[in-house]
Amino acid sequence: MSARTPDLGRIGIWAGDFDRLSAPGVRKAAAVVEDLGYGTLWFPEITGREAMAQAAMLLSATRHITVAAGMTDIYARDPVTAAAGQRTLEEAFPGRFLLGLWDSHPSLAEDIRGHHFGPPLATMRSYLDALDTAPFGPPDTAASPHRVLAALDHGMLALAAERARGATVLGMPIEYTRTARTVLGDDGLLAVTQLCVLTHDRADTADLARTTAAAALPNRRELLRGLGHENPDALDDRLVDALVAHGRAEDIAQRAQEHFDAGADHVSLHLMTTTPDSPSVRQWEQLAMHLPV
Repeated sequence: MSARTPDLGRIGIWAGDFDRLSAPGVRKAAAVVEDLGYGTLWFPEITGREAMAQAAMLLSATRHITVAAGMTDIYARDPVTAAAGQRTLEEAFPGRFLLGLWDSHPSLAEDIRGHHFGPPLATMRSYLDALDTAPFGPPDTAASPHRVLAALDHGMLALAAERARGATVLGMPIEYTRTARTVLGDDGLLAVTQLCVLTHDRADTADLARTTAAAALPNRRELLRGLGHENPDALDDRLVDALVAHGRAEDIAQRAQEHFDAGADHVSLHLMTTTPDSPSVRQWEQLAMHLPV
């Protein structure tokens, strides 16, 4: 039995702070995102809830929205377990779950999970091989094609074009969306996540935008140099603005449209606030009025 293809819609929400919420809070926030009309609810896996359990919680709390585990850590579970988990969720919630695989980070893989961190491309390729041949899963289900790779560098993007439905690119400027589309080709799914600070007065949240850009810098430094930001560590205003959509709802909507114009199929919004322990309901509402959700 083949799994139905998840429909991401045009605009989604990246719920980077859901691990700060209680389980009832997560379920309530997920229902709000769905009721506002967003197409997909994305979340990462770092050191909080386990990704498949979190996905099941979100899917159970909603009716039709697609749930995407956008950064499922390949060191968090072996490929056989990942395949069984994906197939179980696809069986229980047909057409609503998308698996995004992430090659992790040396400190997470080794210091926290106790594994040896291998070369990212080779390790991901081997993981995909094992995922495709995994013997376990629900009855009458087959290996699922519904996966994307969390990709920044060109090598991982090329692997996504070869072995996945496409790629998800988190926190990069418009120029890199064009690069990713070129590497993926015309047919690969390109879902980008835009870092955002929603405000009516940019001066009030300038520090938050700069802090957000600084946190994104370590894994993107060389790529940003290739895009013409010769000294990324200086975090000049041009770089901060390229990484973080900072302004009114209309400004963030315009940035999303620029990603579409550059080749993105889907844009998810990662809203940064000064109150990360509370869901961004008011901001989601404001953005929904200006975006094609």
